[in-house]
Amino acid sequence: MTVKLGLGLPQMKQYDLGRDVPAVARAAEETGYDSLWVFERILFPTPATQGLFGIEGLPWPDQYRSVADPLVTLALAAGATERARLGTSVLVAPLHVPFQLARSLATLDAAAGGRVVLGVGTGWSKDEYAAASLVPFARRGRALDELIDVCRAVWGPDPVSYEGEFTRIAPAEVGPKPARPIPVYLPANSPRAARRLVDRADGWMPGATGVEALASAWAGLRELAAERGRERAIAVTVRANARYSAKPVDEAERAPFQGSVEQIVADLVAHAGVGVDEILIDLQGTMRDASELVDVAAEVHAGVRGAGV
Repeated sequence: MTVKLGLGLPQMKQYDLGRDVPAVARAAEETGYDSLWVFERILFPTPATQGLFGIEGLPWPDQYRSVADPLVTLALAAGATERARLGTSVLVAPLHVPFQLARSLATLDAAAGGRVVLGVGTGWSKDEYAAASLVPFARRGRALDELIDVCRAVWGPDPVSYEGEFTRIAPAEVGPKPARPIPVYLPANSPRAARRLVDRADGWMPGATGVEALASAWAGLRELAAERGRERAIAVTVRANARYSAKPVDEAERAPFQGSVEQIVADLVAHAGVGVDEILIDLQGTMRDASELVDVAAEVHAGVRGAGV
């Protein structure tokens, strides 16, 4: 089976959002990309109270200094496309009021004709929590659970009602409804997160850290699903953050998805061999502008399909 290919939309400071998001979305759909994706970073702390991903001493990349709102970006892409699915990879659950996010996603899905995919996680930045979350950092897992519950309640039949730790919805009609049930994808970076995914989600959204690591994690997740009696298949969309360069990078020194188009294509083909459903390639960070992003994305797509994947 041919693996689906997704593309990260331009959200960073080198892009003219009103012009470039619709243009890139349209071009990607015409090229043949199956889906378009956004991510969430709400600020760039100076100085940061913790390193990137919470790792001591790991600096935040400069490209995070300005990242456009993910739902506004998806709305721009929705208006410029007809077929491609529109996904978040990922939203940080505790930075959102669950009821309001559920309504925004339902509205976007209704307007786009049933194309939204919700990738959502707990986040890791204490600076972002301090700025935007009403939930304590220590309760971020519970906040994610409640957001999923509230979304499914709001997207379901009226009257909607819910009583949780952070949210209370008195019986009410809530519309518009999504065009179809919006699938929920989760990361699984810990045993507890893996159990949440198996029990509650439609799909898994891992980062691309290498073929062996992906294969091992996917095998473990399938074993856990069998242990917990899950019968439905788990869809898998791998997120690959690429660092493109016009010239090849020394193979002995490069990380996965770093290098020339040919090297990035080789990594995509190798990761597809693990048996995943889709790979999201985010090229925007190292592009000069939208024109280069469109051109390189087209070369990557042609390379992968030319390899028979």
